[in-house]
Amino acid sequence: MGLFDIFKKKDNTQQVAVEAEQIQHQKTVVQDAEPTSMPQPEVELEEQADAASPAEVTEPVAQMSESAEVPAQEPTEVPAPEAEPQPEPEPEPEPEKKKGFFGRFFSREKKETLDKGLEKTKQGLFAKIAHTVAGKSTIDDDVLDELEEVFITSDVGVATTIKILDRIQERVKKDKYVGTSELNDLLCDEITQLLADNNNADMEDFHVPEDKKPYVIMVVGVNGVGKTTTIGKLAYQFKQAGNKVVLGAADTYRAAADEQLEIWGQRVGVPVIKHDMGTDPASVAYDAVASAKAQNADVVIIDTAGRLHNNVGLMRELTKIKNVMQKVLPEAPNEVLLVLDGSTGQNAFEQAKQFVAATEVNALAITKLDGTAKGGVVIGISDQFQIPVKYIGLGEGIDHLQVFRREEFVRSLFGK
Repeated sequence: MGLFDIFKKKDNTQQVAVEAEQIQHQKTVVQDAEPTSMPQPEVELEEQADAASPAEVTEPVAQMSESAEVPAQEPTEVPAPEAEPQPEPEPEPEPEKKKGFFGRFFSREKKETLDKGLEKTKQGLFAKIAHTVAGKSTIDDDVLDELEEVFITSDVGVATTIKILDRIQERVKKDKYVGTSELNDLLCDEITQLLADNNNADMEDFHVPEDKKPYVIMVVGVNGVGKTTTIGKLAYQFKQAGNKVVLGAADTYRAAADEQLEIWGQRVGVPVIKHDMGTDPASVAYDAVASAKAQNADVVIIDTAGRLHNNVGLMRELTKIKNVMQKVLPEAPNEVLLVLDGSTGQNAFEQAKQFVAATEVNALAITKLDGTAKGGVVIGISDQFQIPVKYIGLGEGIDHLQVFRREEFVRSLFGK
C-alpha cells in the first residue's frame, strides 16, 4: 500500500469518527428533549390508571349522564329543608292578636263614652277634692272633714260617705304616712272595694245564663226616668250579643206607651207583644212570656206602668204581674230591674226605698248620668240597698247603655 492510500484511509477514518460523533450528539439532543415532552402523557396515564379502573374509563358517557342527574337531584334536596319552615302555623296566633286588638279597640270606645258621660260629675268632684287638699301635705282630720262635705254634696249619701271616710282612716293608720298626692288613688281603691262588697260583680256584656231560657226581666220605675228607652236599648244590646229577644208592652195605662215600645221594637228588629190600652197588664205579661217560651227566645223584657213610689195600688199590681208570669215559668221574673234617674239625686234614694219595699228588686239601672253632676248617687244607692247596679245610661245614643263595671266607673270618676 502506498503513502497516498495510507493518508486517504486516515481521512476516511476521521470522517467516520466525525459522523459518528454527530450521530451521537443528535441522539443525546433527542434524549434530552424526550423527557420534557413525553413523560407528561405517561404520568397522566399512570395517574388515571391509579384513579379509575379500565371499566370506568370505557364508560365516560354513563358518568356524564350520572353527573348530569346530580344537579337535577340537588334542587329537589334544597327545597326540602325550605319546606320545613312549618313554624308558619304560628301565624295562627295572629287572629287571636287581632281579636285582642279589636277587643281593646271597643273597650277604648266604651271608655271614651264612659268618660264623656261622667264628665260633669267628674269636674265637680275633682274641683272639690283639689280645693280640699290645696296647700296640705298629709291627710289629717281637717282634710277628712272637708272630704265628708264633698261626698255628701255629690249625692253619695251620708251613710256611704261615713263608710268611705272610715276606710280612708284605716288605710292611713296602716300605711303610716299617706300624702295628699296619693289621695285619689286611695279613694279609687276604697270606693271600688266598697262597690264589690255590695255584690257589684263585673258581668260579661249583656250575658244571659244558659240554664234560664227565656230569661225574664221585669222593668219597674216611675214615669220620666227613661224606663221605656232603657228597655229599647237593652233589647238592642242583647240582640247585638246574639240573643233572641221578645218585648212585652204591659204599661197599659199611659197613652201611647205601647206605641212607643213598638217603635223601639221596629228600630231594633224584635217582636213586641201588646194589647189594647186599658187591658189588664198581667195578661200582657203572661202572653209575652208564653210567646217567648214558644219561640225559644233567650230574653223577654216586660215594660210595666210608670208609677209613683207612694201609689200603693199600682205598687201592689207589680206583685200580681209576677204571680201571673209564674204560671208560665215558675222562676219568672229572673230579674226585677229598677230604673232610676241619676239626675234626681236624693229623690232617687226615696224611689229606690219604696220600690224595694213593694217588690223584690234585684238589679238597678241608673240613667241620664251624662246630664248631671250627681253621678255619686250610683255609689250611694248601691251601698245603701245592697243591690248591684247592672246598667248605666251615658247618653242618648242607642249604644250608650253600658254594663256597669265598678273599677272602670270609679277610675273614670277620678279622671284615670
